[in-house]
Amino acid sequence: MPPGPVGVCSRRPVTSGLVSELHRYIAFSIPTGWALLALWALVSFVRNKPPGDRFWTLLGVLQVALGVQALVGLGLLLSGREPPSNGPVWLHYAYGALFPVVVLVAAHRFARRQEGISWVVFGVAAFVIFGLTFRALQTGLGID
Repeated sequence: MPPGPVGVCSRRPVTSGLVSELHRYIAFSIPTGWALLALWALVSFVRNKPPGDRFWTLLGVLQVALGVQALVGLGLLLSGREPPSNGPVWLHYAYGALFPVVVLVAAHRFARRQEGISWVVFGVAAFVIFGLTFRALQTGLGID
């Protein structure tokens, strides 16, 4: 089946179902949140001050949102839907779930050993995850 317009599934047309709409809304907010967290860490680094408690709250919220997005995406995949893509479809899953989880696990392990500057580790991780999730958004919309 030839690729359809942006936002249309290549295997089965995406209806305006609740699950696909939820996945789409979360998809735009996740890269934005990770970019905000990375920027927050950068500003804190320049100011030479730790970011404070709300930084950690945002990190927790973003980790939960990433997990919810991965579960919703898995539900869409199991229901027979997949993103429109001009390249390998698996890249969407790798950029959107696999690689960000690997980066987060590595950041948690490394940050435990970096007492006092663990927020720097998560700031760098946030920047990397922003890039990965932004690319997942692109592949999910068929922008390859």
